[in-house]
Amino acid sequence: MNTWNTDLKPGVTVVVPCYNEEGAVTETVEAISNVLDEAAADKHEPFESEMIFVNDGSKDHTLQILVRLKNKHSRLRIVDNGSNCGYGASLKRGIAQASFDKIVITDADGTYPNERIPEIARKLDDYDMVTGARTGKNVHIPLLRKPAKWALLKYARLMTGADIKDINSGLRAMWTRHVHQFWFMLPDAFSFTSTITLAMHVNRMRVKYISIDYARRVGKSSIKPIRDTLRFFSLVLRTVMYFRPLQILGTISLALVASAVLIGTLGRIYLEEVPDVATSALFSTGIIFLGLGLIGDLINARRSK
Repeated sequence: MNTWNTDLKPGVTVVVPCYNEEGAVTETVEAISNVLDEAAADKHEPFESEMIFVNDGSKDHTLQILVRLKNKHSRLRIVDNGSNCGYGASLKRGIAQASFDKIVITDADGTYPNERIPEIARKLDDYDMVTGARTGKNVHIPLLRKPAKWALLKYARLMTGADIKDINSGLRAMWTRHVHQFWFMLPDAFSFTSTITLAMHVNRMRVKYISIDYARRVGKSSIKPIRDTLRFFSLVLRTVMYFRPLQILGTISLALVASAVLIGTLGRIYLEEVPDVATSALFSTGIIFLGLGLIGDLINARRSK
């Protein structure tokens, strides 16, 4: 979907993707509806709002439950994908139909503290994105996922040079226009959140992290740990490469040239001759990578203008 609502009003649209969430979706709708009612009645900073729940081809009774709840909650809008399209695709479909200029995303599985949605939404007035970082006192992340999550976070920080607190948190607020800005590169899978995090940091936009708790999910997760972790690492490289090609290719170039110098020096010392083929191949390849990085950087600068 490449079109979206351009007639945006001041307010907050909460988008919630749902896939087989019959065990928690009722509680999630009730919780979000209650906090949005409180936000609307706030004497100091009231705001208009809506919530869009996107059914992503659920095979259980999620859609039927949402339809029943719609009669009770006036703010609730339902989007049905018809088939399983993916987490990112569901978010994009919901965001495309948003009526307001601020987007808050969260999950339907009971893991995120949805009572903090108004707080996160209001903080967005001073930032481009506000993310709930899962660094609170009560964070329940499966033990098997913790090493990969730690490594991914370290890798993302290294590649972006930014102090990322949580690269793929599913509770965050963003200006709708910024989501539209990066629409072309936002994937249909779980890496939606990681992509927009990296894109904003690499473009030096204002990102705020606030510490939140993270509860055990209700129901079964649809994440594939090994496959999705490998995709996340690949995503970090691709995203940084897109915005900063010289940083990636220049680093490779420097490593190759340094290797050529090292091999040449060691060969001269220990073999009394320079390994011409190895040093020449490494040096010339390094120069090629540097040239590609410079060309990519020029193209990126022209595209930005």
